[in-house]
Amino acid sequence: MKSDLFASENLAQAAVAPGMSLQNAKSVKYNVNGEMLARQGSMVAFRGNLQFERKGQGIGGMLKRAVTGEGLALMSVRGQGEAWFAHRAGNCFVIDFEPGDALTINGRNVLCFDTTLSYEIKMVKGAGMTGGGLFNSLFTGTGKLAVVCDGHPIIIPVTAQAPVYVDTDAVVGWSAQLETGLHRSQSVGSMIRGGSGEAVQLKLSGEGFVIVRPSEATETAAAH
Repeated sequence: MKSDLFASENLAQAAVAPGMSLQNAKSVKYNVNGEMLARQGSMVAFRGNLQFERKGQGIGGMLKRAVTGEGLALMSVRGQGEAWFAHRAGNCFVIDFEPGDALTINGRNVLCFDTTLSYEIKMVKGAGMTGGGLFNSLFTGTGKLAVVCDGHPIIIPVTAQAPVYVDTDAVVGWSAQLETGLHRSQSVGSMIRGGSGEAVQLKLSGEGFVIVRPSEATETAAAH
C-alpha cells in the first residue's frame, strides 16, 4: 500500500530514551517508565502496560475550578509503555525546566509534564474575581512540560521600562517573577470589542516575557 500518509515523518518510531518528546508539531510522545501527569482527555493513543487514573487537585484547587470554570484537571499515567497526547490539533511545545526556573501557564494550555515538576494553582495577583477570576498554574522544579497553543505563539519581552498589556483570553503564560495587575481601558474596548464597554487587560511588568496565542476564542471546556 502506497500513500503520502505513510511518509516517514508520520510514522511513530520506537522510543530510544524515557520521557517526553515531540511526535510532531501537533502531538507529544511520552515514553513512560514509572509515572507522568497529563490533562484529562488528552491521551490519543498508547501501547504497553499503562494505567490511567484521575488525579485530584485538593479541596482548594477543586474549589477554585468550580468558582472560575478554570483550573487543571489532571490524570496520572503509570507503568511502562508509550503514550501520545494532543489537544484539538493545537501546536505543541516542550519546555525544559532547569533549577531555579519558574513559569506561570494557563491551565487550558497545559498538555502533560514530568512528576519532577511542582505545580500550584494560584489566583493571579491583582486580578481579583473580575470576569470570574484568573487562575493559572505555577510550575517550578526540574523536568519537562508540554504546552499546547492555538496557532503560533507570540513571545513578547517585558522590561521595567515597557510593561505589556495582554488580553486575558489570549495569554498563555509568563515568567513567574513578573508583577501582575489589571488594566482597564475604555478606548481599547471601544475599538477592539466593537462597543462602548470597558475592556480589561492583564498588565505584566518587571523583567521577563509573556506568551500570547493569536486568538481570543475561549474554550467552553477549558479543563477537559
